[in-house]
Amino acid sequence: MPEVQPPLAPRRPTTLAAHGEDRIDDWFWLRERDSPEVLAYLGAENDYTAARMRAFQSHQDALFEELKAHVLETDVGAPAPWGPWAYFARTTEGLQYAQHCRVPRDTKPGDEPGGDEQTVLDENAIAEGHDYFRLGDLAISPDHSVAAYIVDFTGGERYELRFRDIESGRDVDEMVPDVYYSLAWSADSRTVFYTRPDDTMRPFEVWRHTRGTPVSDDVRVYQEGDERFDAWVHASRSGEYIFFGSDSRVTSEVSLLPAVSPEGEPRVVAARVDGVEYSVDHRGDDLVIWSNVDGKTNFELFRAPVAAPDRESWTTLVPHDPEVRLAHASAFQNFVLLYERTRGLERLRVLHDDGAIDEIALPDPVYSVWPGGTREFDTNILRYQYSSLVRPHSAFDYDVASRTSTLVKQQPVPGYDHEQYVAEREWAPAPDGTVVPISIVHRRDTLIDGTAPLHVYGYGSYEASIDPTFDVDVLPLLDRGWVYAIAHPRGGGELGRVWYEHGKLEHKMHTFTDFIACADHLVAKGYGNGARVIARGASAGGLLMGAITNLRPDRWRGVVAEVPFVDVLSTMSDPSIPLTVNEWEEWGNPAIADEYRSMRAYSPYDNLAAGVRYPKLLVTGGLNDPRVQYWEPAKYVAKLRAISPQTDVLLKMEMGAGHAGPSGRYDRMRDEAFVLTWMLDVAQAGD
Repeated sequence: MPEVQPPLAPRRPTTLAAHGEDRIDDWFWLRERDSPEVLAYLGAENDYTAARMRAFQSHQDALFEELKAHVLETDVGAPAPWGPWAYFARTTEGLQYAQHCRVPRDTKPGDEPGGDEQTVLDENAIAEGHDYFRLGDLAISPDHSVAAYIVDFTGGERYELRFRDIESGRDVDEMVPDVYYSLAWSADSRTVFYTRPDDTMRPFEVWRHTRGTPVSDDVRVYQEGDERFDAWVHASRSGEYIFFGSDSRVTSEVSLLPAVSPEGEPRVVAARVDGVEYSVDHRGDDLVIWSNVDGKTNFELFRAPVAAPDRESWTTLVPHDPEVRLAHASAFQNFVLLYERTRGLERLRVLHDDGAIDEIALPDPVYSVWPGGTREFDTNILRYQYSSLVRPHSAFDYDVASRTSTLVKQQPVPGYDHEQYVAEREWAPAPDGTVVPISIVHRRDTLIDGTAPLHVYGYGSYEASIDPTFDVDVLPLLDRGWVYAIAHPRGGGELGRVWYEHGKLEHKMHTFTDFIACADHLVAKGYGNGARVIARGASAGGLLMGAITNLRPDRWRGVVAEVPFVDVLSTMSDPSIPLTVNEWEEWGNPAIADEYRSMRAYSPYDNLAAGVRYPKLLVTGGLNDPRVQYWEPAKYVAKLRAISPQTDVLLKMEMGAGHAGPSGRYDRMRDEAFVLTWMLDVAQAGD
């Protein structure tokens, strides 16, 4: 049988001139998404990938069954009490999506639906007949009678807003098209606030819809004219205020409106000041505010009277700590919950009215914890979520008075025994002497002697942290003797705001050299075989993959670059592309010479070199992706094929999905089984 040949996209030079340089882009034409030739090329790449992987279909099928065997397909989430009800999600064997349900407050849901249980929203019924489905937001009205929800059927993240009468289980005839994330109800359950995106996918307007009125009568409440800023809206936990916000990467502004007066004019809390960020919650006569104002890099907690919340009235509740990043605060009737980061880990603390602070004790040395599931304002029971690399996702209730935690629900993982696995933390020295944290997990019986295949994952952008949580998808590798590691390079938020700032703009190269240092350190310490290292990252983590592939092609046996942001310079030079202008504060503006040169130095597509043998690559994309346009991975692969024919690269393009890939849980498992199959094959010794 003849060997399958990869497709080759024609070279059609386009000159891109800036700052005295002419960049020649031979595959610029792949941006023509409606061109039959472009679609044919993407189809040919998918056909080539399918043909190459056909011999491994039985392995892929077995891995899918293995992943599925670790999932309790029929399960019930931890109920969250709110008013007269307790809300929870239910999954059912064979169904792709969740059902959102509720039972009377003092009732526990059974293993099967029945009794007093009500279905609030069945995602499976809404998704029927669609190849793709995503529920973007779900907001229950304060009187518990209506569910406002937004849905996407393409992966393009332009949603429809719908309203479901919960008692009857039917939608009312009031669909609002082309909306974005963020929903908020007025106090009387008649009015919903929502956001709209512009042509570049920037949420720039907040609108008001009153139930029972035509959508054409909806009123625009707010419009953000500065292209650097995204608009949003949400209700306070107290239910007394609607907050309207505008955020850029470095500046924010919040307005508030009494929830009982939805037709009123929002009032600004504190006027925006370039470089000053702040967020707001409400309790009683006060606002709780956390901000980096006055150089409080890791944010300080303040209070201010609702009646006069301008900056001059702010008083400190918790002082700034250069070693602790205050990431979020949640106000309750009798206390404030603090979500913080310190020493590369998360923590939760409770601030009492008398100023005392209690830290919630946690069991593992390397873990992730976050607030989530507490819907009520006047409560002494906090719901928080916990996981570690060896402990499945768990929901706990913390009693503020007794300072004790009670396990409410732990994710069942059939066939898994956490005693058989070990989680560790290492610190790798970067080239400039900075030490970079690494989270590691492996089976207890895996020898740490330099022989194991090593899988290193990373992201490192937007101050986002890839925290060490349990991941069923990693079990097939661990059970085959692999070591899995998460690198936490600069550009993420693991070690506070400075950690982020030292991995963005002109300091972006630190993200890439940190990741390489982590892999080198793990190999040197015996965690993996240096000839069997597989790196993986998605989106901005896909940029990371492209950069480390160029910088150290010899280090990686294989690289998985999912929806990778690899054409940095061209994308950031084009304001018409979604999410470009408001990302200049993250990557830089190529119209500025120094910022152009900084991006030019690492942009993966622009730094591919002819004649270099790169590691084996699996690259993915989504035709409907609004965050990383499909042509970035397509151009990247086309260029690799042309200038480095000795490099083995596959492109898998989702033709009916977006940034997150397939939407159903079984479809996601099959997609993961595909990636794992590729990784296992690539990691085999020898070519």
